Amino acid sequence: MRPSLSELEAVTTIARLGGFRAAARELGVSSSALSHAVSALEERLDVRLFNRTTRSVALTAAGEAFVAEVLPALAAIDGAVERVTESRARPTGTLRLNTSPGAARMVLQPLLMEYLRRFPDMAVDVATDNALVDIVALGFDAGFRLVEAVPPDMIAVPVTRQSRMIVVGSPDYFRERAAPQRPADLMNHTCIRARMASGRIYHWEFSRHGESVEIDVPGRLILDESGLMLEAVLCGAGLAYLSDYAVQEHVAAGRLVRVLEDWTPPYDGLCLYFSGRRHVPAKLRALIELVRELRVEGAEIGGALESRHRK
Repeated sequence: MRPSLSELEAVTTIARLGGFRAAARELGVSSSALSHAVSALEERLDVRLFNRTTRSVALTAAGEAFVAEVLPALAAIDGAVERVTESRARPTGTLRLNTSPGAARMVLQPLLMEYLRRFPDMAVDVATDNALVDIVALGFDAGFRLVEAVPPDMIAVPVTRQSRMIVVGSPDYFRERAAPQRPADLMNHTCIRARMASGRIYHWEFSRHGESVEIDVPGRLILDESGLMLEAVLCGAGLAYLSDYAVQEHVAAGRLVRVLEDWTPPYDGLCLYFSGRRHVPAKLRALIELVRELRVEGAEIGGALESRHRK
């Protein structure tokens, strides 16, 4: 007896979320019912799809191969359903998005909130990852990342203006220290260091007049999330290397002081990206059109976009 669509969806959802409990919540069934269904499927197939312990659930080698073949088929079925129903006046369903935590803060208000206001039959499911993930393999409709991080086989739609990383410190910090004039001066300062998703400590990058410098800055505090770095620099814990979007309000209010300004040139900002090899469903097309509309109006996230809902 061949697996049903619900069984295939159960297996791929467990694989994506890494556990029966989370998958059961998303699918609207009990954990025990889901576990029994998968066990029955494994018995019919005469192959174990998951290795289960009291603490973790992981695909077996056979399970990985099975999910890799099933996902494109399920995506094709979803696409067929979307094409049949996309003539509806309003998009319906759930839009699944992947993004970094910092990018999520930038697009939540007002882009995604505006999307939900315009399309009341839609739900938006946002997953944040510091590391870049394969959005197609994990079942996401689209993602938000910096342009430079988008894989070459994806279609990218610009969301924000150019941005830049800047070095900031609190006024209290600078009361006892001279501001650095060149990147090398950072070696005499206390800095808030950043750990990348790979585990590597990030080296601060600078460029001016064709000269590029990377500095492995000194510091006793290492963090892996920009929001925590912002809290730390506001407390006077040291200098931080953050995006201008994250700190612009604090710089304007005098809570933070910007240094080495001429050593941090702008770079291309955030974009919405998605696979160019798949049908673009109505729910994603609606988001793409909203992004383009807001940019045409000159209201860019990180700049004047918030003013749209302050009037």
